[in-house]
Amino acid sequence: MSQLPSEPEFEQALSELKTSLGSFLKAHPTYQKALDIVQIPERIIQFRVVWEDDQGQAQVNRGFRVQYNSSLGPYKGGLRLHPSVNLSILKFLGFEQTFKNALTGLNMGGGKGGSDFDPKGKSDAEIRRFCVSFMTQLSKHIGQDVDVPAGDIGVGGREIGYLFGAYRKLRNEFAGILTGKGLHWGGSNIRPEATGYGLIYFIEHMIAKACPEYSLSKPSTLVAISGAGNVSQFTALKVIELGATVVSMSDSKGSLIATTDSGFSKDVIESIGQLKLKGGFLDSFKQFTDEGKYTYHPGQRPWTLLSKVHIALPGATQNEVSAAEAEALVKSGVRIVAEGSNMGCTKEAITIFEASRKNGGAGVWYAPGKASNCGGVAVSGLEMAQNSQRLTWSPEEVDTKLKNIMKDCYNTCLGAGEQWSGEENTGNDVLPSLLAGANVAGFIKVADAMKAQGDWW
Repeated sequence: MSQLPSEPEFEQALSELKTSLGSFLKAHPTYQKALDIVQIPERIIQFRVVWEDDQGQAQVNRGFRVQYNSSLGPYKGGLRLHPSVNLSILKFLGFEQTFKNALTGLNMGGGKGGSDFDPKGKSDAEIRRFCVSFMTQLSKHIGQDVDVPAGDIGVGGREIGYLFGAYRKLRNEFAGILTGKGLHWGGSNIRPEATGYGLIYFIEHMIAKACPEYSLSKPSTLVAISGAGNVSQFTALKVIELGATVVSMSDSKGSLIATTDSGFSKDVIESIGQLKLKGGFLDSFKQFTDEGKYTYHPGQRPWTLLSKVHIALPGATQNEVSAAEAEALVKSGVRIVAEGSNMGCTKEAITIFEASRKNGGAGVWYAPGKASNCGGVAVSGLEMAQNSQRLTWSPEEVDTKLKNIMKDCYNTCLGAGEQWSGEENTGNDVLPSLLAGANVAGFIKVADAMKAQGDWW
């Protein structure tokens, strides 16, 4: 019996990587040592966060930063504020972030952090006091050449501003210490949109190879999206801009499903964005459901609610597509499943998608989040580059760079999948495993850098 604590999310991510590496490690057994080493974080920092609520009472939360791997550059990864935050989740996210960052081609290591603090229902003053207390501890362990955090669930522009202001005062320096900053004080154009836009740029290549009949320029192409936060909003807006039809959005309380052929409109997505900024939920969208254009389904995710869908983009949180929901998606005719969230599909769901792909014909082509949603951290890397040069690139420049990064990431995963998926019949009739491709390509890049620096031999 292992003396290690049970960490189900991390163990799931590690198991996925090990499975994908089987064919590669068989051909290159010396890399097993790199796998043994890379799965252990370089450093884990845990601290107490005491802050004052609006009633003058002291409150306490746990703060964390998992500095996973710095072989390719400073630790880079978001801060998550959510009651579910624990070391297992942050280790899984930091582990995935290490290989995701490698796939961008930028010089960034992997890390993740956050707290079990819940910003929902808190006043601006309470959130500010929490952020100041959190950064008072975190500032001892980060720096623009050491560790550059970003936002994640529960950490948007407001929280980044409070955290950055606290760091600037504590350290008496103005440095590119956080990404996702405001445009007029060091932020990058396209950063809020980057994860959602990058996801669409990635799947455009998947569609062109696997099912060009479902081009995103066609209104007849039906796209199911889960979540209603930053990633899902900008994913939906880009789909609508290109011309396809968004048929679902969701949040932690339920799902909103379009009932007309026109799907979600830009105005409705923007209204959802305003609602979420105020901490609201989709169940309050009476004006839409009363018109008969949408139906609200409490306590349900969208995947079993759709009779027909071509592209599914989980964008909420980890393990949000179960085996039963994967079966429902296959039955509804889905052809592309790509994660906007991190590890959005359970192991069982992935097995179902991968099995349908191996059968040839109209199977499901699945892309893991470490590849398909790397656009957010890619533009964070571009923000770091702009900060280092004390300049700002135009939206067009950043968007062009993002498109090229997502294209290169896709091609890298495609090539590695063709070579190392361990499947005998990856010919024209069977698409290569992007899951295996992303895991192997990311691992090789990190492992080679570690070896060159003497971290394994």
